[in-house]
Amino acid sequence: MIRDNLLHNEHVEPNSATLAKLQQALPEYFSSASTFDLEKLAADLRAHNTQELNSGYQLDFIGKDYAKKQVGERPTTVIVPDNTHNAAEVNVQSENLFFTGDNLEVLRHLQANYQNSIDFIYIDPPYNTGSDGFVYPDKFEYSDDTLKNQFGLDDDGLKRLKSIQGKSTHSAWLTFMYPRLALAKKLLKDSGVIFVSIDDNEQANLKLLMDDLFGETTEQLVWNKEAEGKSGTLKQVSRFRNVHEYVTIGYKNINSVEFSKIHEALIGRENELQTANLAVNSERENPNHENYFSITNPNGDVFTRQWKWNQAKIKELIAEDLIFWGSDGHKQPRLIIPTDERRTTYLESILNYGGTTSGRKDFEKLLPEGVFSYPKPVVLIKKILEAATKKDATILDFFAGSSTTADAVMQLNAEDGGNRRFIMATLPEPTFTVNAAGQQVPTKGGEVAFNAGFKSIDEISRERIKRAAAKVQAENPNWQGDAGFKHFRMVAPTQKTLDDIDNFDELATTLDLFDDMLTPFSSDELQVSGDATGYDTVLQTYLVADGYRFDVAVENLTVAGYQLPYVDGTRVYIINSGWHIAQTKALVNAVGTNELVLQTIVVYGYSLSLEDLRELEIALAQLDSKVNLIVRY
Repeated sequence: MIRDNLLHNEHVEPNSATLAKLQQALPEYFSSASTFDLEKLAADLRAHNTQELNSGYQLDFIGKDYAKKQVGERPTTVIVPDNTHNAAEVNVQSENLFFTGDNLEVLRHLQANYQNSIDFIYIDPPYNTGSDGFVYPDKFEYSDDTLKNQFGLDDDGLKRLKSIQGKSTHSAWLTFMYPRLALAKKLLKDSGVIFVSIDDNEQANLKLLMDDLFGETTEQLVWNKEAEGKSGTLKQVSRFRNVHEYVTIGYKNINSVEFSKIHEALIGRENELQTANLAVNSERENPNHENYFSITNPNGDVFTRQWKWNQAKIKELIAEDLIFWGSDGHKQPRLIIPTDERRTTYLESILNYGGTTSGRKDFEKLLPEGVFSYPKPVVLIKKILEAATKKDATILDFFAGSSTTADAVMQLNAEDGGNRRFIMATLPEPTFTVNAAGQQVPTKGGEVAFNAGFKSIDEISRERIKRAAAKVQAENPNWQGDAGFKHFRMVAPTQKTLDDIDNFDELATTLDLFDDMLTPFSSDELQVSGDATGYDTVLQTYLVADGYRFDVAVENLTVAGYQLPYVDGTRVYIINSGWHIAQTKALVNAVGTNELVLQTIVVYGYSLSLEDLRELEIALAQLDSKVNLIVRY
């Protein structure tokens, strides 16, 4: 588990993630596990008349190699289930998920069970404005010599790399965003899309970064922050007010993506009559076309033209009172564009949905004023979702903030009968610090939240989801959709536990040592709420690592008095202490007599003594059918 991943991360290079991707897609070009035959690929490309590129450009920044290394690293946190929350009736069967923790760790864990599975991602990351609190968070815990060797740095290069630590430079922001976007792309389906909100501070860099990761099919929309009222800020005295932000779109495969039309009222023009030509352009008319016929208006005027729709459709439009005959009733018919819920249109490059003010008002319908700053308006996210997702989509937001995205998902589901599922992730950013006297005092900007009883931003986020669900249910009494969510925390073990892991010698394993290695993973020892035992944490972490979703059914088998979790009809996990020769004999006998179907046994390496592990290996080797034994530390 943690030990295995830490050992793996020590050997990850900046190109490891790229090599892994190539191995999966182009295994025939590898002469060994880590040697890619570029000349062979080049020769094959030349054979297909592909021209070599002798010019071009790429995005470079201090920390890029370090960011690429992070893409290939495995998680070093464990997944702690919030048993108290998850046991509530509304959450037991919920398919929605909420993760508290560093979103880079969340994305690493999700690679195992959600790769190529996410339909839509929306994120609203730090804008690096200088006042939004962003600084590069990584502490570069590797030694200077290790960093030099890993990235081929001299003293000056090492100094430049470490210069981004704790800073808010463009390079620091790009180093922060690169691995998160790279891992997010892996989670998207082939038809998946990611929408990223940003402002002028990093808009240009984000576009180049997403071009680098997603290819130059990325697109940008402009969000008019004043579409529903003044909310812009003065960009510079006596020059102009900033009333816009951007939404950058990345596609896993743009050829697999098709957006839908959305229902849209014409903001600010509801009382104006909007019409469109009902006839085709006269230069394109064809008297032999099936849509070439006569229409008689209520005053008896006859118009013979080629129309855009057939007679049945136009009769339907007339019946719906969507035909305009001119102010005097004698003009050629035109189509009335409805300004109510019947109006549908594609997203436009300028998004006129909501604003900073309406985002705040949305939030304050649920939680006290000032608890959270600058939430996005629900209508913005809802309209993007309506256009870019189907009704059964899985939606991820790993900069969840106040969980506007989850609110929008539930509202849209209630409106169109959808079954979209959300996955939220956010840091447990505290709203307080501890002063020299040991007292909790609110952080700058966190006073209102702290005084309202919220100790961290993730608490605000989860509470909003609960209240938003209650509001949606109250406003839509017939809605039977998913109003809950399951909660998990990604938590780093304590330094003592890491030291124990580092010093662990499997040859000296004892049950006392095992007990010490399991208990530290309980929620109490990790100082989080949720009533999870160390067993709960280790099992949940293993299940995810093995590709199982968070709703996988776990059956408990009794084997010689030992409770053994059995998953997917093929796999068991030996985690708790108490497994000895009696349990091995009982298990192997059940498999040998076909009483139990078993393909894989996963062992928490600290649970078995070396003698018990060898007895298990020997017994399994005697079976006619092969059972894989995986031991993790």
